[in-house]
Amino acid sequence: MSVVGFDVGSQSCYVAVARAGGIETVANEYSDRSTPACMSFGAKNRSFGAAAKSQIVTNPKNTLQGFKRFHGRAFSDPMVQVERASLPYEITQMPTGTAGIKVMYMEEERSFSIEQVTGMLLTKLKETAECALKKPVADCVLSIPGFYTDAERRSVMDAAQIAGLNCLRLMNDTTAVALAYGIYKQDLPNPEEKPRNVVFVDMGHSSYQVSVCAFNKGKLKVLASAYDPCLGGRNFDEILVKHFCEEFSKKYKLDVKSKIRALLRLYQECEKLKKLMSANASDLPMNIECFMNDIDVSGKMNRTQFEEMCAGLLSKVELPLRSVLEQTKLKKEDIYAVEVIGGATRVPAIKERISKFFGKEVSTTLNADEAVARGCALQCAILSPAFKVREFSITDLVTYPIALKWNSPAEEGLSDCEVFPRNHAAPFSKVLTFYRKELFTLEAYYSCPKDLPYPDPMIGQFVIQKVVPQADGASSKVKVKVRVNIHGIFSVSSASLVEVRKADENEEPMETDIPAKEEEKMQIDQEEQQKPEEKEPPAQQAQAEKSESEEMETSQGDAKDDKKMDQPPQAKKAKVKTTTVDLPIESSLQWQVSRDMLNTFIENEGKMIMQDKLEKERNDAKNNVEEYVYEMRDKLFGIFEKFVNEDDRNSLSLKLEDTENWLYEDGEDQLKQVYIDKLGELKKLGEPIQTRYRESEERPRAFEELGKQIQQYMKIIQAYKNKDEQYDHLDAAEMEKVEKSVNEAMEWMNSKMNLQNKQSLTVDPAVKVKDIQAKTKVKPQPF
Repeated sequence: MSVVGFDVGSQSCYVAVARAGGIETVANEYSDRSTPACMSFGAKNRSFGAAAKSQIVTNPKNTLQGFKRFHGRAFSDPMVQVERASLPYEITQMPTGTAGIKVMYMEEERSFSIEQVTGMLLTKLKETAECALKKPVADCVLSIPGFYTDAERRSVMDAAQIAGLNCLRLMNDTTAVALAYGIYKQDLPNPEEKPRNVVFVDMGHSSYQVSVCAFNKGKLKVLASAYDPCLGGRNFDEILVKHFCEEFSKKYKLDVKSKIRALLRLYQECEKLKKLMSANASDLPMNIECFMNDIDVSGKMNRTQFEEMCAGLLSKVELPLRSVLEQTKLKKEDIYAVEVIGGATRVPAIKERISKFFGKEVSTTLNADEAVARGCALQCAILSPAFKVREFSITDLVTYPIALKWNSPAEEGLSDCEVFPRNHAAPFSKVLTFYRKELFTLEAYYSCPKDLPYPDPMIGQFVIQKVVPQADGASSKVKVKVRVNIHGIFSVSSASLVEVRKADENEEPMETDIPAKEEEKMQIDQEEQQKPEEKEPPAQQAQAEKSESEEMETSQGDAKDDKKMDQPPQAKKAKVKTTTVDLPIESSLQWQVSRDMLNTFIENEGKMIMQDKLEKERNDAKNNVEEYVYEMRDKLFGIFEKFVNEDDRNSLSLKLEDTENWLYEDGEDQLKQVYIDKLGELKKLGEPIQTRYRESEERPRAFEELGKQIQQYMKIIQAYKNKDEQYDHLDAAEMEKVEKSVNEAMEWMNSKMNLQNKQSLTVDPAVKVKDIQAKTKVKPQPF
């Protein structure tokens, strides 16, 4: 079982794996642990990471970056419409109504869903992990922003399936960081002691996340979280870009925004300048050669000026910090430490704001870039039976309050109930009880739309089917289990019909009717956390369940007399027997990718992977020809010069020159086999020369080894003749055979050496190294 954690960021990705020595962030083929979240589509293949990033300016319309924010979003989504105006590539509407991306691939126009695009990137990261582990990768844990809604989370899960990954858990970024922070701490308070509260601040390229976590020994609980999905490093880059666009317009009369390539170059330079200003307070230059219309441009900026320009953005830093304290009712002095991660937290002004708010220095004990990936890998190791990890339970939370709506026959209208309030523990499930005679629909939605960074609060509809009345025509009792699972995704996981009938006189009752006053309501009669290892300690758990039960088992409306169909008829208590029947549930989820479409995406990804592989093999074959041409041409007039006559050298040199010209003309785009054949033709002429050189280099060593072997046996023969006691056991006849064999070997070696010395280096050798080595290995009897 693979143990891998993927941090798929808006700008960069990291892959962490578990090994015997612990968690390690692995490097890609460029020996870089950071892989740009970027991909490029070409005429014959796709490029990923650094190879794709290098094409941002040269192939802007087909090079994708920053697509993570479009997960689970409709094309008509206001955020999508705002973003598409500033993107170099084209956002398009998919048949399902979601946002997709249109590119030129394989010389035809293609539209890919965001799930497909992220799936492609995950395929690349999976390949990086497989190269590091030297085995196939399937199981993993993926990080996501904590503010993702159900639709966005399901979209990421679909992307993982397209990449052939089995996602064991979608983990909120700050929760992964908290795990990476807490699991190695040896000095955490005992479970019965007051927990240690730590704030985690993560500002990356495009979003800002804050959470407060309580730590006890072997336990982590997320208390609250707050977000600003529209505040990140890219917003600071945009301030710089806007400034220099205006400056270059005045200074050089250039309209930078009219040329997408120039604008993209400016973004790259502004990002570099921002990073330099984090380390230097002095004036820093901005120089770009041949920027537009062959004009070189220059400018300068310093940190003070930059901070003044970004005052509006910096003022937003405190809002989520204040929010988490208000949610948890903690004071600033209750916070043990403030850990900052994410590339944008390297901006000194951001650190200063955070430090000033809490009145303490921020901590940077975690790797700002790799902490999320490491936390995901740790979670994967905890979930894996293949690794033994220190016991550590993780209780996450429900980011947005989730409510249910349903049609209530008793009230002749809609009823609703908040089943998971904000910051409720997750994963968690609850059982709701309804009284119905026929199928009914539950509509799940986020009950605080104003706090949602998403235009539609709807989660989905769940139709509970095959509900039938009791034998006497009364309403049936239906138990519906709802849950927020380990991925933070809400679902109606099961429904069952409770059939009640009178028990026989001698039969023990299994369940009795609910008291009359409890029948008057739809009740939440059970709560359970999904993972046993994530439960509270027994004493605390019992107390928590009691208080939660008292809170949730309340009437869903004050007008009890109006509820006619929600309650069964009043009846005298009697012995009854109950049985349960599972009911089918038909789900209709927000922007859900259908199973058939997902299978099509998986199939298409397989085809594209194969095409990439074939194109790589074709390019490798072409490169092999080119490499052979340059290498052989240099050596023909270098180390191979003595081993080829002038006619053969001129002939091969001409052939190499013709091949080089062919490579850059007709041979620019040929099939793999054509290159293989072309290399074969060259090797037919060049291989004999290489062989003669190689033989010449290795032959003296081989003769030396044979000579040593002969000398060794001659010493033994001489010792035997001198009556050495060590060889008294040897037979005289056998020793004569040995002596004869040794003499023959010496004669063979001397004759071959003489023959070879007379031989020209430009013809094949008189004796080959393999023959000498074979002679060396022959041992005369009885040895």
